[in-house]
Amino acid sequence: MLKLHSVVTYYGKILALRGVSLHVDPGEVVALIGPNGAGKTTVLNTISGIIAPRSGKITFDGRDVTGFSAEKLVTMGLVQVPEGRQLFAEMTVQENLMLGAYRRSRAAKRRELAEDIARVHEIFPILKERFKQSAGTLSGGEQQMLAIGRALMARPKMLLLDEPSMGLAPLIVKDIFNVISNLSKQGTTVLVVEQNAKAALAIAGRAYVMETGRVVMEGAAAELSRNPEIQRAYLGKGYKQILDETELKA
Repeated sequence: MLKLHSVVTYYGKILALRGVSLHVDPGEVVALIGPNGAGKTTVLNTISGIIAPRSGKITFDGRDVTGFSAEKLVTMGLVQVPEGRQLFAEMTVQENLMLGAYRRSRAAKRRELAEDIARVHEIFPILKERFKQSAGTLSGGEQQMLAIGRALMARPKMLLLDEPSMGLAPLIVKDIFNVISNLSKQGTTVLVVEQNAKAALAIAGRAYVMETGRVVMEGAAAELSRNPEIQRAYLGKGYKQILDETELKA
């Protein structure tokens, strides 16, 4: 569904991505892990059209989308949930959700939008309770749920998730990653950027490891989680025990 081939991206004069190649097949959950400054968020921003690559090629759903605008990519079904949620704090939960459908709201029937709202409420029941509440008054976990819900209102074929566990308590992280896993089972393809490698590798089928703007390792998530180098750098001691206890997989 998504392919990057030798993508090079700059921030001004700073080389941020150094020939990144990766792919995500339909229905997969693929994790992108690595230290701060490795270029993970830049990969997502380049894919989603926020930053234009200097060279290389990006294809999505069989089309060359290199250099496409973010708006056009959203219309095609490629939707990003940004780091830090980036909600409209003064607007209600309802208003934030409706903004997720702005690229299709004119063409969509009211019933379709109502169905999408109902689906978000089914996935995140707390948002139904908070429907008329300002987004800025929600807890961190509720804000992350709203950010994902807003993206789902665009009816994405593929979700790009940037640090969905950031600032959340472990139990909320478990809930969020269970939702991500279930979305994949329902047909949504997912590329997730995470520093919480434990959580990401637990739900992903495959993973890529980035350092200094390059992909330095790739493979099945289960194999990478057993790799001593990955365990030492990203998972820490007791990884298997923690993973068994949290049971992030649905």
